[in-house]
Amino acid sequence: MPTQTPASLPYTGNAEADALLAVDPLALLIGFILDQQVTTIKAFSGPLELRRRAGTLEPSAIAAMDPAELDAIFRQTPALHRFPGTMAARVRAACVIVAEQYCGDASRIWAGPTGAADAQDLRTRLMGLPGIGAEKAADIIGVLANSFAIWPTGWEQAMPAEPSLAYVDSPDAMARYLGFKRAAKVVAREAGTTP
Repeated sequence: MPTQTPASLPYTGNAEADALLAVDPLALLIGFILDQQVTTIKAFSGPLELRRRAGTLEPSAIAAMDPAELDAIFRQTPALHRFPGTMAARVRAACVIVAEQYCGDASRIWAGPTGAADAQDLRTRLMGLPGIGAEKAADIIGVLANSFAIWPTGWEQAMPAEPSLAYVDSPDAMARYLGFKRAAKVVAREAGTTP
């Protein structure tokens, strides 16, 4: 399966955070886990800040951390998320899965000797991570396809509809994506629902 590594993923506007998302598969997954009830920019800036605070993004190291210690790291001001305790637990649980099932390498979820057999298998694996539902799994599959040239069998049918981070390949595309999300929130508020 051919792959490529982009220089960065333009999700935060911070060059270091965007580069980390491109080179560290766990950082990308953590960004998606955190991308709930906070801005997309804050969610995807989270992995870099977590690495600064914890001193590592190694899945086995985070998995081995005392849950209370990781919780405290998430709660440091400014908190890494609107719901720091919940997200600390989700990130730790995801790291346990990566450490135990994928030899400590998040990329093995989709590539390498333990990689997914096809897009459906990849979707199932992604949805086995805490905080990753069907929509986020589709977005991740789309990012892997469009930004990393990872195309498991059946990937075309697993792609998300636009707008999605899967189609964000520049700061301008990110601005359009964020504009759509803001507009969707306004419509949902007016309709009395949440997006």
